[in-house]
Amino acid sequence: MVNREIQATWDYHNGTKHPHGNLMDPRHSFDPSSQPLLFKIYPDLDPIPLSFEASPSVVPALSAISMEVIPSVSDGTLDITTLSSILHFSAGITKRLNFPWGSMPFRAAACTGALYHIELYVVCGDLPGLAAGVYHYNPGGPALTQLRPGDYRGTLVAASGNEPSLTDAPAIILYTDVFWRNACKYQAREYRHSYWDSGTILANTLAIAAAHGLPAKVVAGFVDSSVNRLLDLENRQEVALVLVPVGFVPEPSIGSPSDIEPLSLDTQPISEYEVELPAIWEMHGASSLTDEAEVVSWRGEGPAMLMPHPSGRLVPLNCYSDGEAPQDSIESVIVRRGSTRRFSHESITLRELSTVLEKATQGIPADFLGQPGAALNDIYLIVNTVDDLPSGAYVFHRDLKALELLKEGDYRRQAGHLGLDQSLPADASVDFFFMTNLNPILERFGNRGYRLAQLDASITAGKIYLAAYAQRLGATGLTFYDDQVSGFFSPHAEGKSVMFLVALGKRAMRRLATLDTSRLRQQANL
Repeated sequence: MVNREIQATWDYHNGTKHPHGNLMDPRHSFDPSSQPLLFKIYPDLDPIPLSFEASPSVVPALSAISMEVIPSVSDGTLDITTLSSILHFSAGITKRLNFPWGSMPFRAAACTGALYHIELYVVCGDLPGLAAGVYHYNPGGPALTQLRPGDYRGTLVAASGNEPSLTDAPAIILYTDVFWRNACKYQAREYRHSYWDSGTILANTLAIAAAHGLPAKVVAGFVDSSVNRLLDLENRQEVALVLVPVGFVPEPSIGSPSDIEPLSLDTQPISEYEVELPAIWEMHGASSLTDEAEVVSWRGEGPAMLMPHPSGRLVPLNCYSDGEAPQDSIESVIVRRGSTRRFSHESITLRELSTVLEKATQGIPADFLGQPGAALNDIYLIVNTVDDLPSGAYVFHRDLKALELLKEGDYRRQAGHLGLDQSLPADASVDFFFMTNLNPILERFGNRGYRLAQLDASITAGKIYLAAYAQRLGATGLTFYDDQVSGFFSPHAEGKSVMFLVALGKRAMRRLATLDTSRLRQQANL
């Protein structure tokens, strides 16, 4: 089975490292004026307009991102209005930003380069207000476009090896990646972004579903070709990444898998040209599962990711009590969220940092994690300015709910360098580096474990985004010099690989529009 030939992961991971990965062309540049179309459009199909004007859930964001709804006691009802809300606050357009070169539709979740290469689909039975079918979600409408009439949930259940959460769900949201839409800027490193950017969307999905009293689970184990065929995805251009069953029906009525005929639907070209990067397709193919038996044998608990016993100073978290915590609803926080472009050097409080960590690390409901709170990544931090916390390098102990000081000192300059020589990580109050030991993950899950390590990091990072904005702080995701990050946190992080970096702090007021424009243009070539 090709998934077990794990050299493919190391070839890809090492080949896409900054600064000298052999799969990256250092001469490559990106012109924002020639970026691909940001929406998938079916010109010959009639859209079904969506409305999400119902009253918001009013569940506080800090509660929504940390809660998990148990299916057997779920009291939420999934209808077209609730589904519309989940889709909108996962990947919909929340505002439009105007720049000298044009208007940019800003989405609900962060995305590398604002290229929005993740598409959402829905496979459902009959819902109040929506007939059973396979649908594509167009955030530009917002609208659903029916690709296939009828209930095809049985096809996904079979493709997943009869994963129970799919069997019991009235609807399943599918997340796909349009490779060229992001690779046009980031080259072969795009496949990392597949899971970075679907992960931040998933953090929103899980929180919004929970706010509506609906269970949701991340399902990463499925027969790739079966799901791609159901969605009629174009070969080597768009692929399915993950499935999320939403809702719970005690006695579901799901038919047997159906024969899937190709649709060959016309879609509007996203670009005048596309360049296929073999490294992306090879990594995806090497991490694909080929049949239901392989999925069944693959699925299960992840390896125990043991943290060394602390030897440095421990600082316990000091979180808000429920009564003291900010009460902004999850919907209002998502609308307010944005990727911060400038941090002040103002300090945040230990309570604010503690609340971010405590709320974002309660665990992810997923078919590749075991006990609640289990994770594949450790969180390392560079603390620049946090009240009552010495500046320095730390590691977070989830089980102890405490930060261990690895080395004390002012590391602003190093933080900026590690974050690809950008000012944002140097200016931030705190930088979170998600790091993991890939060896046991690949041994347990094969190449597909690389997808999981990225997802585990990015979903938690997405929760950090939300927890930051719930406290009216700012946050932004960044790229990094892989090996230099590992070296900085060693010997504690020796042998670990970086999966994600997110910076957090107080947002600074923009000084001049011309300066902001130059910064955005400069970042376009990072």
